[in-house]
Amino acid sequence: MKFDPLYYPHQSRRSMVYGTRGMVATTQPLAAQAGLDMLKRGGNAIDAAIAAAACLTVVEPTSNGIGGDAFALVWKDGRLHGLNASGPAPMGISADILRKAGYKEMPELGWPTVNVPGTPSAWAGLSNRFGRLPLTEVMQPAIEYAEQGFPVSPIIAKLWKNQYKTFKALTGEEYKFWFETFALNGRAPDPGEVWRSDGHARTLSLIAETKAEAFYRGELAEKIDAYARKYGGYIRKEDLEAYKPEWVNPISVNYRGYDVWEIPPNGHGMVALMALNILKGFEFSARDAVDTYHKQFEAMKLAYVDGFKYISDSKTMNVKVEDLLSEAYAAERRRLIGNAALDPLPGTPPQGGTVYLAAADAEGNMVSYIQSNYKGFGSGLVVPGTGIALHNRGFNFNLDVAHVNCLEPGKKPYHTIIPGFLTKDGNAIGPFGVMGGFIQPQGHVQVIMNTIDFNLNPQATLDAPRWQWKAGKTIEVEHAFPEHMAEALQRLGHDVKRIVGNTTMGRGQVIWRNEAGVLAGGTEPRADGIVAAW
Repeated sequence: MKFDPLYYPHQSRRSMVYGTRGMVATTQPLAAQAGLDMLKRGGNAIDAAIAAAACLTVVEPTSNGIGGDAFALVWKDGRLHGLNASGPAPMGISADILRKAGYKEMPELGWPTVNVPGTPSAWAGLSNRFGRLPLTEVMQPAIEYAEQGFPVSPIIAKLWKNQYKTFKALTGEEYKFWFETFALNGRAPDPGEVWRSDGHARTLSLIAETKAEAFYRGELAEKIDAYARKYGGYIRKEDLEAYKPEWVNPISVNYRGYDVWEIPPNGHGMVALMALNILKGFEFSARDAVDTYHKQFEAMKLAYVDGFKYISDSKTMNVKVEDLLSEAYAAERRRLIGNAALDPLPGTPPQGGTVYLAAADAEGNMVSYIQSNYKGFGSGLVVPGTGIALHNRGFNFNLDVAHVNCLEPGKKPYHTIIPGFLTKDGNAIGPFGVMGGFIQPQGHVQVIMNTIDFNLNPQATLDAPRWQWKAGKTIEVEHAFPEHMAEALQRLGHDVKRIVGNTTMGRGQVIWRNEAGVLAGGTEPRADGIVAAW
């Protein structure tokens, strides 16, 4: 039987999913099912999230990997906990070193972009603090998929082929290990074709057995060090040995009676909060209205230019988070929004290619979790024989010594991956997120407004056509965005560009819990995922 797994000529619809005993929503069905299996074995939402996350490094390597970063928001014991498992630049790299090597700006791929990976530390840290099942049991589904193989899902196969074409242009012997791992047959796998990786399985087993010690202070750290030394990399085993994930206090703003939560910088979740802080000063009569879109665009632009100017490693920021999120500053920025599109500039506050998953259990525990290699497979560098694709998060540094986000040894970069969480009156509503680089805060704003302002259910919230601000007055909209609305926004000065395809508008998941304890989930129609419920 022959058919095209990427051709869908007829309109389709996903219904919202309900559950009472547990729920896991991800971009890949096998990972969601692995998480749900942990709940059925007696694990909690934290175990489910780790199982799904580990699986995603195998079944969706086009967006994340063992050598990436992660963030999490965990609702446990009646309060929200934040985990920042993003890694810093190696101690042997700096803006000055790269400029002397001939770089005028940060490259997108290669060794200069490789920071210390944080993902394995996230799995171990979450398991140690909140998990119920042994990490070896929680990671077993991922290990089995790597050993035995799995059929590659359609959209992931498409992304895999796109990345293969990009990496084919790379020169340098250090990149051959990506092809030995992810294109062993001389090409990317087709949809439905079984892919496996013995090296990936061995690495995951070592991480599980040692609670990630092998990655940071053992055999895997030695292999990363040896690979970097042989091929001119900057990361060393000392960088890995010194690394620990950070438990942080989540930040929030109140939006129409709901508290919206994000991880504090170096992540840019604060951009979503700043935009919501501006928008809550307006009233919106309808979702699909010119005035609604116009004000959303303008608020997003103003929040983002502030984010680009001020967000960095929290230890190097020269403004306070609470000042950027203050009501006074939101009011000041709100006053700039008129009846025409702005070319935004940052203000002066008062002084004072990622996967996302959501998980919940019957006990009230909930997890908002995100991990990423950044640009697809990351830097293009794979540690030989391990399946560890090293991320390229360092691409978000710059080489301008006067900029708050300039590359420095041991510094964390501006980070795009952000988990979100919603509460009301001190009670958990649930986790949400939209992965996809710089659309993420914009996706968060759209999810929250679709939910709170326009009363859409979780699935409809994710189904709705999306937009994203790119730069200046340029706004990209999806093909389903109303044509008459785009034309009206053009007349207000917005440069509206319609895009073909759906992979640049982010991929989200949502789980809400109602007062009766019933879980309601939605999953991204732009991806291969499902909501697995119990």
